[in-house]
Amino acid sequence: MAERPMDKTDDSFIKESHIEGRNPVIEALRSGKPIDKLYIQDGVNDGPMMTIKREAKKRDIYVKYVPKDRLDHMSQTGMHQGVIAACAAYEYSELEDIFRLAESKGEDPFVYILDGIEDPHNLGAIIRTANLSGAHGVIIAKDRAAGLTATVARTSAGALNYTPVVRVTNIAKTIEELKTKGLWFICADMDGTLMYDIDMTGPVGLVIGNEGTGVGRLVKSKCDHIASIPMAGDIDSLNASVAAGVMGYEIVRQRLAVKKA
Repeated sequence: MAERPMDKTDDSFIKESHIEGRNPVIEALRSGKPIDKLYIQDGVNDGPMMTIKREAKKRDIYVKYVPKDRLDHMSQTGMHQGVIAACAAYEYSELEDIFRLAESKGEDPFVYILDGIEDPHNLGAIIRTANLSGAHGVIIAKDRAAGLTATVARTSAGALNYTPVVRVTNIAKTIEELKTKGLWFICADMDGTLMYDIDMTGPVGLVIGNEGTGVGRLVKSKCDHIASIPMAGDIDSLNASVAAGVMGYEIVRQRLAVKKA
């Protein structure tokens, strides 16, 4: 597994559910327990640690190599033995779960696609908005993105119990796959066409980008429309979860207008 740099979101880790120690982590991996991320002490390559790395690679689990003092800071037991696993608070769904939900409601699929949302509070808020706006699911990235931690679950205010969240390796490829199922995609970006001027009805995916860098170039190139939110203030951008709500409810407005027509 390639080494990955530390990020600012790791401080929220202490509040999340986790497993410490080599044998407990190995058993968790082999049992199929949902694990979002592994923190492994940099430079440790003995037998048990190599087993952990192999099991993580099999399951395509995000691995972050950190110094021992970082693990000491994270540890709640003092017995991490060079490895801590951050566990998912909820099971992830499959793409087909989204389509089954849309079909059961007799509706065109409506899905949020999140390209690198790292803040767990933003992720939880977007899942909550997705549920309230009638979206049939949320798709998130495995790499460099928040997973379904306890913080996300709390912030979603129960929406995780009703809204499928699917985690994928490659957002761009997933968009291509969903296009074959009839969806078309709108990317939220400051330099796009005014959102009111875009037809957002029908089977649709709304793509929301990273809090700082926005939607990645490759993902943006896969989208059918680039849409912007009108802003009249003195700053140039909205929080990611707020942008997701504003644009999501424009989709709701347009869908309601079609029903009334």
